[in-house]
Amino acid sequence: MLVLLAGIFLVHIATVVMLFVSTIANEWVASDSGKFSVGLWKNCTEGNCDGALWYGNEDALKAVQAFMILSIIFSVISLVVFVFQLFTMEKGNRFFLSGATMLVCWLCIMVGVSIYTHHYANGYGTNYISGSHHGYCFILTWICFCFSFIIGILYLVLRKK
Repeated sequence: MLVLLAGIFLVHIATVVMLFVSTIANEWVASDSGKFSVGLWKNCTEGNCDGALWYGNEDALKAVQAFMILSIIFSVISLVVFVFQLFTMEKGNRFFLSGATMLVCWLCIMVGVSIYTHHYANGYGTNYISGSHHGYCFILTWICFCFSFIIGILYLVLRKK
Protein backbone atom coordinates (compact mmCIF):
# COMPACT_ATOMS: atom_id res chain seq x y z
CA MET A 1 0.00 0.00 0.00
CA LEU A 2 2.86 2.35 0.78
CA VAL A 3 4.38 1.69 -2.64
CA LEU A 4 1.04 2.50 -4.30
CA LEU A 5 0.73 5.77 -2.38
CA ALA A 6 4.33 6.71 -3.24
CA GLY A 7 3.73 5.92 -6.92
CA ILE A 8 0.56 8.01 -7.06
CA PHE A 9 2.34 10.84 -5.26
CA LEU A 10 5.23 10.79 -7.76
CA VAL A 11 2.88 10.72 -10.76
CA HIS A 12 0.96 13.62 -9.23
CA ILE A 13 4.16 15.65 -8.81
CA ALA A 14 5.14 14.82 -12.40
CA THR A 15 1.71 15.98 -13.58
CA VAL A 16 2.08 19.30 -11.75
CA VAL A 17 5.54 19.86 -13.27
CA MET A 18 4.32 18.98 -16.78
CA LEU A 19 1.35 21.34 -16.39
CA PHE A 20 3.70 24.17 -15.40
CA VAL A 21 5.97 23.48 -18.37
CA SER A 22 3.17 23.14 -20.90
CA THR A 23 1.50 26.35 -19.75
CA ILE A 24 4.61 28.51 -19.50
CA ALA A 25 6.65 27.38 -22.52
CA ASN A 26 5.99 28.69 -26.03
CA GLU A 27 5.91 25.47 -28.04
CA TRP A 28 2.25 24.72 -28.74
CA VAL A 29 2.89 25.00 -32.48
CA ALA A 30 6.39 24.76 -33.93
CA SER A 31 7.83 24.90 -37.42
CA ASP A 32 9.58 21.94 -38.93
CA SER A 33 12.61 24.12 -39.60
CA GLY A 34 12.75 25.39 -36.00
CA LYS A 35 12.50 29.05 -37.01
CA PHE A 36 9.25 29.85 -35.22
CA SER A 37 7.17 28.62 -32.32
CA VAL A 38 3.83 29.75 -30.97
CA GLY A 39 2.65 29.41 -27.40
CA LEU A 40 -0.15 30.60 -25.22
CA TRP A 41 1.69 33.76 -24.28
CA LYS A 42 4.06 34.76 -27.11
CA ASN A 43 5.05 34.13 -30.70
CA CYS A 44 8.74 33.49 -31.28
CA THR A 45 10.43 33.89 -34.65
CA GLU A 46 14.12 33.04 -34.94
CA GLY A 47 14.72 33.76 -31.26
CA ASN A 48 12.78 37.04 -31.14
CA CYS A 49 9.61 36.76 -29.07
CA ASP A 50 6.86 39.32 -29.10
CA GLY A 51 3.56 39.69 -27.34
CA ALA A 52 1.57 39.45 -30.55
CA LEU A 53 -0.49 36.39 -29.81
CA TRP A 54 -2.94 34.51 -31.99
CA TYR A 55 -4.82 36.74 -34.35
CA GLY A 56 -8.58 36.53 -34.72
CA ASN A 57 -9.71 34.63 -31.62
CA GLU A 58 -8.17 36.47 -28.67
CA ASP A 59 -11.13 35.60 -26.42
CA ALA A 60 -10.64 31.89 -27.02
CA LEU A 61 -6.93 32.24 -26.28
CA LYS A 62 -7.66 34.01 -23.00
CA ALA A 63 -10.05 31.19 -22.09
CA VAL A 64 -7.34 28.60 -22.79
CA GLN A 65 -4.87 30.58 -20.68
CA ALA A 66 -7.38 30.84 -17.82
CA PHE A 67 -8.27 27.15 -17.84
CA MET A 68 -4.62 26.10 -17.95
CA ILE A 69 -3.83 28.32 -14.97
CA LEU A 70 -6.87 26.94 -13.13
CA SER A 71 -5.72 23.40 -13.84
CA ILE A 72 -2.33 24.16 -12.27
CA ILE A 73 -4.00 25.70 -9.22
CA PHE A 74 -6.36 22.75 -8.71
CA SER A 75 -3.57 20.23 -9.24
CA VAL A 76 -1.40 21.89 -6.58
CA ILE A 77 -4.37 22.17 -4.21
CA SER A 78 -5.13 18.49 -4.75
CA LEU A 79 -1.52 17.57 -3.95
CA VAL A 80 -1.56 19.62 -0.74
CA VAL A 81 -4.93 18.17 0.28
CA PHE A 82 -3.66 14.64 -0.39
CA VAL A 83 -0.61 15.16 1.84
CA PHE A 84 -2.82 16.74 4.52
CA GLN A 85 -5.31 13.86 4.36
CA LEU A 86 -2.50 11.32 4.42
CA PHE A 87 -1.40 12.48 7.85
CA THR A 88 -4.70 13.55 9.45
CA MET A 89 -7.35 11.21 8.06
CA GLU A 90 -8.56 8.19 10.01
CA LYS A 91 -7.79 4.70 8.72
CA GLY A 92 -10.36 3.23 6.37
CA ASN A 93 -11.50 6.54 4.91
CA ARG A 94 -11.13 7.48 1.26
CA PHE A 95 -9.37 10.44 -0.27
CA PHE A 96 -12.58 12.00 -1.59
CA LEU A 97 -11.54 15.64 -1.32
CA SER A 98 -8.20 15.22 -3.09
CA GLY A 99 -9.83 13.04 -5.76
CA ALA A 100 -12.61 15.55 -6.40
CA THR A 101 -10.09 18.40 -6.62
CA MET A 102 -7.97 16.43 -9.07
CA LEU A 103 -11.02 15.69 -11.22
CA VAL A 104 -11.77 19.44 -11.30
CA CYS A 105 -8.17 19.87 -12.54
CA TRP A 106 -8.89 17.23 -15.19
CA LEU A 107 -12.02 19.10 -16.23
CA CYS A 108 -10.09 22.39 -16.55
CA ILE A 109 -7.45 20.71 -18.70
CA MET A 110 -10.14 19.14 -20.87
CA VAL A 111 -11.94 22.44 -21.45
CA GLY A 112 -8.75 24.41 -22.08
CA VAL A 113 -7.22 21.96 -24.53
CA SER A 114 -10.55 21.42 -26.26
CA ILE A 115 -10.93 25.15 -26.87
CA TYR A 116 -7.36 25.33 -28.14
CA THR A 117 -7.83 22.33 -30.42
CA HIS A 118 -11.09 23.66 -31.83
CA HIS A 119 -9.90 27.20 -32.51
CA TYR A 120 -6.19 26.89 -33.22
CA ALA A 121 -4.83 23.42 -33.84
CA ASN A 122 -6.27 22.89 -37.30
CA GLY A 123 -6.59 26.49 -38.45
CA TYR A 124 -3.28 27.97 -37.37
CA GLY A 125 -1.04 25.01 -36.78
CA THR A 126 -1.53 23.12 -40.03
CA ASN A 127 -3.24 25.29 -42.64
CA TYR A 128 -2.10 28.83 -41.91
CA ILE A 129 1.61 28.10 -41.79
CA SER A 130 2.87 25.25 -43.91
CA GLY A 131 5.52 23.04 -42.42
CA SER A 132 4.35 23.23 -38.81
CA HIS A 133 3.36 20.66 -36.24
CA HIS A 134 2.08 20.50 -32.69
CA GLY A 135 4.78 21.35 -30.19
CA TYR A 136 5.74 19.45 -27.09
CA CYS A 137 3.53 21.63 -24.84
CA PHE A 138 0.40 20.52 -26.66
CA ILE A 139 1.42 16.88 -26.26
CA LEU A 140 2.37 17.35 -22.60
CA THR A 141 -1.03 18.83 -21.91
CA TRP A 142 -2.80 15.78 -23.31
CA ILE A 143 -0.53 13.54 -21.20
CA CYS A 144 -1.47 15.60 -18.14
CA PHE A 145 -5.11 15.19 -19.12
CA CYS A 146 -4.76 11.41 -18.93
CA PHE A 147 -2.67 11.42 -15.75
CA SER A 148 -5.02 13.77 -13.88
CA PHE A 149 -8.03 11.58 -14.69
CA ILE A 150 -6.27 8.41 -13.55
CA ILE A 151 -4.99 10.06 -10.36
CA GLY A 152 -8.41 11.52 -9.57
CA ILE A 153 -10.11 8.14 -9.94
CA LEU A 154 -7.41 6.41 -7.89
CA TYR A 155 -7.83 8.96 -5.10
CA LEU A 156 -11.59 8.31 -5.05
CA VAL A 157 -11.12 4.54 -4.90
CA LEU A 158 -8.12 4.45 -2.57
CA ARG A 159 -8.60 3.83 1.16
CA LYS A 160 -6.16 4.80 3.86
CA LYS A 161 -4.78 1.72 5.61
